[in-house]
Order: sequence, then structure tokens, then C-alpha cells
Amino acid sequence: MKAFVFKTTILAALTTLLVTAAQADQSSITQADGYSCMGVDHSRKQTETLALQDAKRNAVEFSKTYIESETEMENFQLKKDLVTAFSKANVKVIEVLNEIWDDPTSGDCYNIKIQAEVIPAKEEMQRIVESGAMLTDPRAPLSIKVWTNKDDFKAGEVMKVYLQGNKPFYGRLIYVDAAGTNLQILPNPYRRENYFQGGVIYEVPTGSDKFDLTIGQPFGSEQVVLYASTSPLGQLTTKDLGPVLQVEAPIKEIAAKTRGLAITNVTDPSQRKLVSEFAEAVAKVKTMQ
Repeated sequence: MKAFVFKTTILAALTTLLVTAAQADQSSITQADGYSCMGVDHSRKQTETLALQDAKRNAVEFSKTYIESETEMENFQLKKDLVTAFSKANVKVIEVLNEIWDDPTSGDCYNIKIQAEVIPAKEEMQRIVESGAMLTDPRAPLSIKVWTNKDDFKAGEVMKVYLQGNKPFYGRLIYVDAAGTNLQILPNPYRRENYFQGGVIYEVPTGSDKFDLTIGQPFGSEQVVLYASTSPLGQLTTKDLGPVLQVEAPIKEIAAKTRGLAITNVTDPSQRKLVSEFAEAVAKVKTMQ
């Protein structure tokens, strides 16, 4: 694990990104209900599976409808591609929020409520990302990027990380070092703000962060991950290391917990459930002596 200390003493040690920028993967996160009844053809297990499939279909529909209603891109073809990408989306269940049979002993209908991540089809999204239109248009779904001040670094050199989004977002920046230690460098104990404005380039670290990122051991392949959403991100368990925080969970668990967004349903049941835009950008990292 690398040591982080104040600028007034020894500089902190970190590695460096070998890419100038990393485009994010977009998705949306929503809550959806599913329902199914046994009838004469389905077992209880089959009924539960059908209800889950129904919830996933509803999650896709919520997200597609949200994109159609909220996206106002001038390029009609790009918007059409976005809608197509979300209509063909894959769905990952983040959490089962509730599940119940009408009657635990004799009921034959099953209800399930999930929090789900709707991941648009890659092919369609690739065309949109390559156009570069999303990152500069705040009317498009959330798009982010992360990059550094140089392509590659040697021991003793200082790194700067930059991040930017096309619209306001809640963000979290995680550094995964060569030893597998996960360090949250933003927000941190001296820079607690995690809400960022769209179109603004943010630098890490700045003077208020109280640390520098100076290249040192251990050397090897590493990465910086930027998580962003239009809703507050899920909470993580962290250990205060002074200028930064150590996340006491593997990176896959960090990704899952971060996606546990604070989503609330609208009070009017006739209105659609809230859909949160989500994006994740990964910048590959490497060190050298």
C-alpha cells in the first residue's frame, strides 16, 4: 500500500495513468416491479423467474421512456441511436428490494421489486461515443471522462488527474494501486464536496487536498476509476488515512455499492419511477522505475 502524507513533509506516492483520457460507459439505474402467477403450467420457481423477467422488462421500458422524454439532442440520428441502444439493453439486478407471494402458504401470484442497472447495447452506444457529441451536450445522458497531465511517468514525477462531465453529477474517484489497495482520492477528508458542475474540468489534487501524487513503489498495472451519477452515490465503508480514504472492499464490491443510489419514487403513482443516469470511466495505470 502506498503512503499518503502532507505536502509539508514527504510527498505522497502513487502511480500514473498511461492514457490521455478514458470515455465512460453509460447506463441508467431505476426501480421496477415484476408480477407473475402460477396458473396450471408454472411451478413456484418458474413463477418467480417470470416475475423477475417482467421487472427487468419494466426497468428497460422506464429507461427508454426517460431517454425519449429527457434527451433533447439536436442530432436526431444520435437520439434515435440512444433510444435503440436502451431498448436493446441488458439488465443487472443491483438489489432485490422486496419479494412476496400473495399468501405464503396458498398464494399463487408472486411480486418482486428490484433496483436495476439498465446497460444500453454496446454497438449502438459505440457509435454515439465515437461521435463525441454526448460529452459536450448537457441535454444528452450523463457522459464523463478522466485523464492525466502526461501519458507515462517515472519514479519521483508528479501526477495530476482531471475529470469532466457534460452535466452536473455526483462523483467518486477511486485509485487501485498495484498491490490491490483501493484508495478514494475524491472526495477526501480535506475536499468533501462530491457534486460537480457540467462542462468544468476538475483537477486532483489541488491545494485544498493537502497532498501530492508522486510516483513511487509498488510499480505495476493500476487504474483510476471515476463513478458518476445524477443521484447521490451509494455509501462505502472507508478508513481515514489522513489526506485520502482507503476503501475496505474489493473493486467489484465498490462498483456494486456505488450503484446503490439513493433513488426515491415519485409521490404520484401515475408518474413513472425516477431514473438516474450513471456513468463509469476507467483510466488504465502503470508505473515505472
